[in-house]
Amino acid sequence: MGFSFKVMPGVRLRVSSRGLRAGIGPSFARMHVGAGRTGLSSSVGPMSFYTSLGGGRRHATTGRRPTAGSLQRQLAQAQRAAAQAEKAAEAERLAGVFLQILDLHRAEFPPAQPPIAAPVPSPDLAAFLAPREQQELAGIGVFQRRARTEAKQRARQTAEADMRNWWTQANVERDRYQWELNRQWQRLCGNDPEMVLPVLAEAFEDNEAPAAPVALNGSEVSVVILAPGADFVPERFPSRTAAGNLSLKKLTKTERASYYTLALCGYLLVTLREAFAVAPGLSAARAVVLRTDRIDAYGRTQVSCMLAGRFERRSFDGVRWDAVDAATVVNDTGVNLMINQKGAAKEPQPLDLRFEPELQALVNAVDITELTAR
Repeated sequence: MGFSFKVMPGVRLRVSSRGLRAGIGPSFARMHVGAGRTGLSSSVGPMSFYTSLGGGRRHATTGRRPTAGSLQRQLAQAQRAAAQAEKAAEAERLAGVFLQILDLHRAEFPPAQPPIAAPVPSPDLAAFLAPREQQELAGIGVFQRRARTEAKQRARQTAEADMRNWWTQANVERDRYQWELNRQWQRLCGNDPEMVLPVLAEAFEDNEAPAAPVALNGSEVSVVILAPGADFVPERFPSRTAAGNLSLKKLTKTERASYYTLALCGYLLVTLREAFAVAPGLSAARAVVLRTDRIDAYGRTQVSCMLAGRFERRSFDGVRWDAVDAATVVNDTGVNLMINQKGAAKEPQPLDLRFEPELQALVNAVDITELTAR
């Protein structure tokens, strides 16, 4: 059974500062590529970050005049302290990057709920009474007490009627609005493409990795994700030596490849989790992860396909998101996976699309216009 990806005919994906967008039309084509199930590996083990970035000890000063030697020592200490502070700041930044990679797939999204129109607020009689009293009291002098009393009584009766009419009409309008909300909810749950695709596009607007829904076939959506390049993973990792000193350890090629695999899988999973949350009628999603690679000799940005697969909503049920890494989740929940990991380091490489014309057509449809730095 091969990997089938659905995309609208003639679709153009545009990457801009507002994310990855796809034109949304009424017709859809079916694409069929590849075969078999491909596993992927990530060898990242438990992480052990430094626990404190505290500064050095303070030294008591004496009342003696400093000598040239003591001044040099103080200068050297200050330089070491500054270097240590700079190193600590870099370690903290790197720790944040690696924790982000590990936690990408753990983001949670509240499931969409049927929208409820806000209840009509209780009316304030005073708001209706004031204009009616002004109208009834017009032309009546301040010393015409009986006439003024009768006018105020008439004004109150009229104001109460006005308030009842307003309350009735306001509830009619609310019921009409609720009916429209119910209709939209039914369209969303019924997988109406004209409802689901815009909802997904809006949900993906603020994603760190730009994403776009490109087609909807029944209850199955096709999604494209644009992940960062391999240089997204830092070369060094914050840790401590056996003596307890702060260290910025250089990662091996295998370790960097493992973290990059986790990043690709994490961006895929977080996008699908959000899609399943905001579109309750979806039963499955086909996802393709792309990345920008280089600028060619003609000044065009080249895009590669890094990962593809199909994922059912029910496969996410019971996943221990906080206990397993993103690569494990992708392996265990996806079908028809396509990924290319080469060498002993298992470094993710672009898929060879020479025999995958449909995926190649999708890659060719990506239009990089003003991709912002990530």
